[in-house]
Amino acid sequence: MCLNLSAATAERRTPTMRLKGAQAAFICLLTLSAVQGQDGWSVTYTSTQICALKGSTVDIRCTYTYPSRVNGNVTVVEKAVWFTKMKGDEHVDVRTEAEFAGRVQYHCDDKDCTLRITDLRESDSAEYKFRFVTNQPGGKYAGSPGVTLSVTVLQAEVIKTWPTLYPTWKKVTCQSSCHLPDPHSYVWYQNEVNIDRKESSFEKYFGYTDSISCAVKGYEKLPSPSVCVDDQTCNRVSYTSRSICALKGSSVDISCIYSHTHPAVSKFWFSPERSHQQQHRSHPEDLRKDSHYAGRVEVIETERGRSTLRIRDLTERDSAEYHFKFKTQSFEWKSSLPGTTLTVTALQVKVSRIISVHQTQTEAELKCESSCSPAGRLSYVWFKNGQKNTTQQTSAYTDYFNPGDNISCAFSGYEDYRSPSVYPSKLPSVSVSPSGEIVEGSSVTLTCRTDADPAANNTLYKGNQTLPLTPEGIYHFTSISSEDRGMYDCKTEDQLSVSLFIDVQYAPKLSSVSVSPSGELVEGSSVTLTCSSDANPAANYTWYKENDNSAKASGQNFIITDFRPEHSGSYYCEAQNTRGRRSSTSHPLTVVTGLWTFPVMLSVSVTALVIILFFLLLWIRRALKHQSEAAERPDNGAQTDEIQYAAVQFATTQPDFANSNFSSAQFDRYQEESVTYSTMNVRSARRSKHQAAVEDASAQYSTVNKPPRV
Repeated sequence: MCLNLSAATAERRTPTMRLKGAQAAFICLLTLSAVQGQDGWSVTYTSTQICALKGSTVDIRCTYTYPSRVNGNVTVVEKAVWFTKMKGDEHVDVRTEAEFAGRVQYHCDDKDCTLRITDLRESDSAEYKFRFVTNQPGGKYAGSPGVTLSVTVLQAEVIKTWPTLYPTWKKVTCQSSCHLPDPHSYVWYQNEVNIDRKESSFEKYFGYTDSISCAVKGYEKLPSPSVCVDDQTCNRVSYTSRSICALKGSSVDISCIYSHTHPAVSKFWFSPERSHQQQHRSHPEDLRKDSHYAGRVEVIETERGRSTLRIRDLTERDSAEYHFKFKTQSFEWKSSLPGTTLTVTALQVKVSRIISVHQTQTEAELKCESSCSPAGRLSYVWFKNGQKNTTQQTSAYTDYFNPGDNISCAFSGYEDYRSPSVYPSKLPSVSVSPSGEIVEGSSVTLTCRTDADPAANNTLYKGNQTLPLTPEGIYHFTSISSEDRGMYDCKTEDQLSVSLFIDVQYAPKLSSVSVSPSGELVEGSSVTLTCSSDANPAANYTWYKENDNSAKASGQNFIITDFRPEHSGSYYCEAQNTRGRRSSTSHPLTVVTGLWTFPVMLSVSVTALVIILFFLLLWIRRALKHQSEAAERPDNGAQTDEIQYAAVQFATTQPDFANSNFSSAQFDRYQEESVTYSTMNVRSARRSKHQAAVEDASAQYSTVNKPPRV
C-alpha cells in the first residue's frame, strides 16, 4: 500500500552538480504531492518509502525550490547533499561514508537531484534526506521527513496443504519483508532449474529431494535462497553472498551451504568463464587444477555441508562468477542461476573539485574511489609524494598541491595495495617522446596537458604560432626537421604556462669557405681560410687540398702565414658531427711572384719624384720672384740677368727625361748643376733673350711622369 505524506522542516543549502539519469531499480514508491516550506523554500520527494531488492540499484529523487532573490540579492545554490546521519552539527554526506564507497552517485540538474545507490545491502535500509545551502544569509534548507529505504531479500516458503492425497503435494509462495510494487511477475526454480510459473504462489507435486527458490521477473540474478520442499534433506546449494567486492592483492572467501540425498562422489568449485575457455566446455574444471589459480586456491570444509573457496593474492583477472557443484551416483547438481559474483577492485584517486589556483599551487578536493565497495567499514590512508598522511582517514582529502606532487590512497591495513598516483596541480605539463636525442626525420610526439581532473583546455605555441592539439593534448611530428628546433609553450585557459625546448640534431648542411684577404695573394703574405656549416651538434672541421688525400689542418680556420708558390691550388673543408659529414666546394688560391712587384715599386718611385719636382718648382718660383724684384733695382739688374741666363742654360742642357736613358748618377749631377746655375751672376742683358726658354724648362719639369731607370 502506498501513502501520501507532506511535511518538511525549514533549514537551508545547494547543488551545482549536473549528473545524468540512472537505470530503474525494483522498488515500491510512495509519492508526495508536495513538501512546501515557508517563504518559497521547499524540498519535494518523489516517494517517501521505497522497497528494493538486495543487490539491486535504487534511485531516490527530489525537487526543491528557493526564492530567486532575497533583499535584491540573486540566490545561488552552493552545496547539496544527501545524508542519513549527523556528526555533531554537520550533515554527513553519504558519498563520504566508507560503507557507500564506490556505490553512491549524485545526478543533479537545476532544482532536481537524484541519489543513486548500487549493489544494495540490507544495511543500507535507512531514512535519506536532502539538504541544500545557498549564498543567502541563513539560506539553508533540509526536507524532513525524508525517504525511508527498506532493502529486502526474497524468501521461498513451503506451505503444507491439508488434507493432501500425496505427501509431496505442496503449496509454495514468494515473500519479502516489505511491499514490492504491483503489478509484477515471478520466476520459479526447481533444483535451480527454471520452471514455467509466474504467480507469487502455486501448488504442485514435488519430488522428495527437490528444492525450490523464486525471483522477480527482470531480477533473475537476485533469487531467494533454495529451500527443501520436504522437511527431509534435499539437493540444494545456497550461496552465502551473491556478490562480493574484494581488494586487489587481498584474499577472499566465497562460501555456500549444500546438501545432497546420496553420498557425493565429487564436489568442487568452478567458474563458467574459465570452463568455457577449456577444450571440453561441457565439463566444468576444478579451479584447483587451473594453472591461473595455481598456488592461490584452496577449498576449506570446516563443517559438514559448508564449503568455502579461498583465493589469495587477488588480481583483476579473478573477477568472475563462481559456482559450487557436486555429483552423486544418481544425481548431478546443475544450475541456471548465478553463483557468487566476485569483483576485484583497485582504488583510484579522482580530483572531485578544484577550489582555487594560485601562481604556484592548486587547492583541490580529492576522492578515493573504487569500482565497488568491500565489505566492512574500512578507513582510508592517504600518501603525498610517498609519505603517509596521518591526519586524513576519510575518502575525501583537501589540500594545497604544488606542480609534481603525486597523491595516492589505500584502505587501512592494505597499504601495500595503493591506488595509482595522480597529480592534482592544475598547472600544465609539456613533454616530448622519445625523451632522448631527437634526430631530424624521426617521428616525435609532443604532449601538452594538465594532469589534474578536470583537465584544463590547453594550447600549444611555438613563438606566436598556435599548433593544433588532439583531444588528448598531443601534437605529432611525422618527420621532424631542423626548422622545428626551438622553444614550445603549453598554456592553460588561465594563462598558466610551461615551456620545453626541443633540440633537433642533424648532419652538417651547406659547408662554405671564405678567404681573407680576398683577391690575388702576394708571395710571402698571410692568408686565412674559414669554413662554415649549419650543423647540430656543432661540426668539427678538417682542411684538404685537391689531389692530396692527407689533411692539411683541423679547426674552423686554416691560416698560411708565409704564402709561397707551392701553396697555390684549390682548398676545401669537410664538416663532420655525430650525425654525418659534408664537404664544401673547392676554393682556388694563386700566389703573385716578384715580377709582379714592379707596379708597386714604380708607384713608390713616382710618388718620390713628384715630391722632388714639387719642391723644385717652389724654388724656381721663388727665384723668379727675386728676379722680378731685382729688375726694379738698377744696381741688381746685372745679377738678375745672370741668374735667369743660368736657369735657361740649365734647362736647355737637360736631357729628355721622358725619352732618354740615363743613370741615377747623371740625374744627381744635373741636380747639382741646377743649383750652380741658379746662383751664378748672369748679365741681365740676356734675360729677354732666354725668357721663353725658362718657361719651357719649367713646363718640361712639371710634366715628367717617368722616373730614371736603374
